[in-house]
Amino acid sequence: MTFSRPSTVEEAVAALSAGEQVAPLAGGATLMAIANAGLVELEGLVQMAGVGELSGSSRSDDGTVRIGAMRLHRKTAGDDLLIDGQRVIADAAGQIGNPAIRNMGTIGGSVAFADPAADYLPSLLAADAVLELAGPSGRREVPAADFFLGWMETALAENEIIVAVRVPPAPAGSVGIYRKMSRVAGDFATISVALVLQMDGETCADIRIGVGGCNPTPVRVPDAETALVGSDLNTDAVDVAARQITDACEPQDDVRASAAYRSRVLPRIIGRVVTEGRQIALEGS
Repeated sequence: MTFSRPSTVEEAVAALSAGEQVAPLAGGATLMAIANAGLVELEGLVQMAGVGELSGSSRSDDGTVRIGAMRLHRKTAGDDLLIDGQRVIADAAGQIGNPAIRNMGTIGGSVAFADPAADYLPSLLAADAVLELAGPSGRREVPAADFFLGWMETALAENEIIVAVRVPPAPAGSVGIYRKMSRVAGDFATISVALVLQMDGETCADIRIGVGGCNPTPVRVPDAETALVGSDLNTDAVDVAARQITDACEPQDDVRASAAYRSRVLPRIIGRVVTEGRQIALEGS
């Protein structure tokens, strides 16, 4: 097996292109697990830790936060650059696995594997995040809403890597929270809901809801959000929106829950998260 240690994105892409079964190594938890299970055969690994451009985070003048793909979950969870509704991503990062996982795993690795129960996925949709990618054909940007194509399937082309996650500024004074239901603490989500909410007094001025664990990809339904804007987020309005979002999902039976259970419980969890977000927003106004 070959092992490369590139120092630039371009060197990393070239190393990945050197063989058919060469994979990028970030935190390594998922990659090593599926390799040990015999689900992939690796001819080489490209250690991404030495690529400086992939580390750290920065905030531009317009409020956009750029998170390098090799940024550890622990650091993203505590990143003070993420403010207002952008905090939904920090909240999700803080609930990934356990301290050992958060000290090793990276945002780029988690997003690239695109497990539908992973914590970052719905938070990226709620935050309107954009993925910066690099490959043999150069660099490009893909909105998170277009990045997840199916069960552990993404828009990444062959030998392409995630360089960074770019999080646009959220509405001023908005809140961003992520909540999940899981079998035990630290497990992947059985159901998860990410929320970015801005209130104008007691009226909803802006709302984004991302759902995970209930579809092969994370789900966001803009029409359901639009219907809530201008309301006071009363129970009836939220119930209608929650049902619309649930109807857009195609949950699967798995070891965590049945499809029927997810369909039954998801609207209630959406309602609880919206109610909690509304209370936080009103207390902070």
